[in-house]
Amino acid sequence: MKRLVVKVGSAVLSEQNRIAKDRMHNLVDFIAELKLRYEVILVSSGAVAAGYTELKLDKKVLANKQALASIGQPILMNKYKKMFESHNILPSQILVTAANFNTQEESQKAKDTIETLLQHNVVPIINENDATATEELVLGDNDQLSAYAAYHFGADMLVILSDIDAYYDKDPRVHEDAKVRSHIAAIEPEELTREVTPNHNFATGGIVTKLKAADFLLKRGKAMFLASGFDLADAKSFLLDDVHCGGSLFQANTL
Repeated sequence: MKRLVVKVGSAVLSEQNRIAKDRMHNLVDFIAELKLRYEVILVSSGAVAAGYTELKLDKKVLANKQALASIGQPILMNKYKKMFESHNILPSQILVTAANFNTQEESQKAKDTIETLLQHNVVPIINENDATATEELVLGDNDQLSAYAAYHFGADMLVILSDIDAYYDKDPRVHEDAKVRSHIAAIEPEELTREVTPNHNFATGGIVTKLKAADFLLKRGKAMFLASGFDLADAKSFLLDDVHCGGSLFQANTL
């Protein structure tokens, strides 16, 4: 059975400073479908947004953002647990930092836990340990984390569900004639050095962080698929029906 890491961002999981329950339900239902043919590891943002529903702190202040993550993580996990229960699926929480991937020994420890959970049909839900990982919270993002997880935990593909529905040849917010690049075998270096431009209050990334995640995996022989997390039709078509209708596949050309 193939293994997927599915990453969902804050822009998808939150709206108007609260958790977007309908989209979260759709995500959980989708993962339940995926589990019929894949092993699934979920990398989920949303802890800061969940915390903000309980305590309105200024998110631009690092200590406040860390506090919101601390408040929001159990709220987020409780929502996941209740939603997965309707599918008789048990979720688990794994909080990591960059240190968990610094050495082969550390990454193997985490992988051993992941393997045990998957063997027992559990959905591991991974998030960065935002409450204490100061440097990672400022500079890191879950796009990068999901790429590390896909590589170190033996996934066949990373699937990023985002407010960005594909990789375009130019910015679609500026150019009406922007076209989707459906298959990308390599990423030009200049694409990786652009300014990060997140589109959402709780987001820390943008298309650049997704390209960096794809580049990391491409250089290691792995694949990534980017599609909308608002409308899951493209992701469902690609992953459940093996039909590439929309979204972008980052995969090296093979003979």
